[in-house]
Amino acid sequence: MFPVLGNDDIQRLVRFGTRRQWADGELIFQAGQSSLGMLTVVSGRVALSRCDGLGNSAPITEIGPGEFSAEVAQLSGRPALVNGHAVGDVDLLVIDPEALRALVVTEADLGERIMRALILRRVGLIDGSAGGPILVGAPGNAAMFRLQSFLSRNGHPHSLRDPETDAQAVALVARYQPRPEEWPLVVCPDGSIRKNPSLLELGRCLGMLPDLSTNTLFDLLVVGAGPAGLATAVYAASEGLSVLVVEQYAYGGQAGASARIENYLGFPTGISGRALAGRSYMQAQKFGAEIAIPATAARLWCEQSPFRLTLSDDTALRARTVVLACGARYRRPAWDQLSLYEGRGVYYWASPLEAKLCRGAEVVVVGGGNSAGQAAVFLSGHASRVHIVIRGATLAASMSSYLVERIAATTNILLHTHTEIIALEGDASGLSGVQWRNRATGMEEQRAMRWVFLFVGADSNTEWLRDCGVAVDNDGFVLTGPDVQGHAGPIARSSLETSVPGIFAIGDVRAGSTKRVAAAVGEGAAVVAQVHTYLATLTPQR
Repeated sequence: MFPVLGNDDIQRLVRFGTRRQWADGELIFQAGQSSLGMLTVVSGRVALSRCDGLGNSAPITEIGPGEFSAEVAQLSGRPALVNGHAVGDVDLLVIDPEALRALVVTEADLGERIMRALILRRVGLIDGSAGGPILVGAPGNAAMFRLQSFLSRNGHPHSLRDPETDAQAVALVARYQPRPEEWPLVVCPDGSIRKNPSLLELGRCLGMLPDLSTNTLFDLLVVGAGPAGLATAVYAASEGLSVLVVEQYAYGGQAGASARIENYLGFPTGISGRALAGRSYMQAQKFGAEIAIPATAARLWCEQSPFRLTLSDDTALRARTVVLACGARYRRPAWDQLSLYEGRGVYYWASPLEAKLCRGAEVVVVGGGNSAGQAAVFLSGHASRVHIVIRGATLAASMSSYLVERIAATTNILLHTHTEIIALEGDASGLSGVQWRNRATGMEEQRAMRWVFLFVGADSNTEWLRDCGVAVDNDGFVLTGPDVQGHAGPIARSSLETSVPGIFAIGDVRAGSTKRVAAAVGEGAAVVAQVHTYLATLTPQR
């Protein structure tokens, strides 16, 4: 986490940075403010400390000659998560974010050591709840859980304060007196307060969104940061294209919520979706791809090149090519008052955050696909019992055999076949029970359950493309390649191109795609060659 670079290493860094000096006690960088990049100590020492928007501070460590300050946020110029003060007179080699990315790419061995340290430091900050916002609210508050889940899925450090037990939280509530709909309060790193902010407001207060100028023309705009979109970003940026990725919720998409993926090539012991997504996200940044989260695509204008994308906040973006990797939406059963219990007992993924909530309780997993199987196995290590509810007769028809075997061998997982949930019970405080029916016998049963996890398939996420003219199938998934024939628009010239030349579709949003992480990554890599072919038609050959 804190490697010491030798003189030869520092000499290799010199061409990437500039020398700057600070006097004893001076603030070099501040949490929540713009980042200087990576700072390597030539002489003197730098004290690093945790701090938050309430003025609390605690020392982390001091770094001396040969050591450097930075973590993954500095790859993209995001604000620092900690404070740095000069201890004595300090001479530093300052490497700005753009130069840092060039460094980790061109100096392979040294870059590997630096990247490893950056990643480990971010993990340490998350584990230590250092930096980032403070969420103030009751643990069972649905809006509180929504913000906490967003930050956790994006690997952003944060901390929680209970206004019933924490003195600083009590004082904050007394000052701002939030109404019921204004919970939770969020203390941003700069000390400003937000009342039940939207994800966009939270992202802005944390500096998660890059400065998106309408004057910038990107070679490639990727909509969606799941495995397909991140693979596209990595390959395209590494080949010199200017790339922007916009994602409405969290990098990794649905795959990022998978507890463990065991059939992905190269990981014989498995890897969590969160870990795979996190590595891919940092790899894309390493090669210079810009990633905007949260940024929701609202409308794509396809009448002429360059294409224009309007976000939900009316930000307008321009790009020569567009790759649609926006995946699919979680399917929502037609249950009365389902929305009342979302975040209060009904969830669409099973991460450590949800597992902590239902520890020692009985839970229900609805669905018979791999995502449901992975969730059931993961939750079985936390819940007292896991009930899997499926409408069919067996799991084998839709789930990988290794998961079927593991479920059968797990004593606290109980499978209910030919069964469907027909009603939810509870009140504004959350879910308290479910009612299910055996479709074969007609027998109904009520069970006191507070936790239901839904994995019942996905619907297309393409309504925002309606004005663009991209051809879709009867279910709303995007047609590509030969499948475009007979629909609006000319026949696509390559296998992943849509009915609109220059716009491509990959991953779950593409009609007929294989719904597997490996397939999504493969399409993300393959589409870059097709993007190059299209761009060559726009740029005169020399």
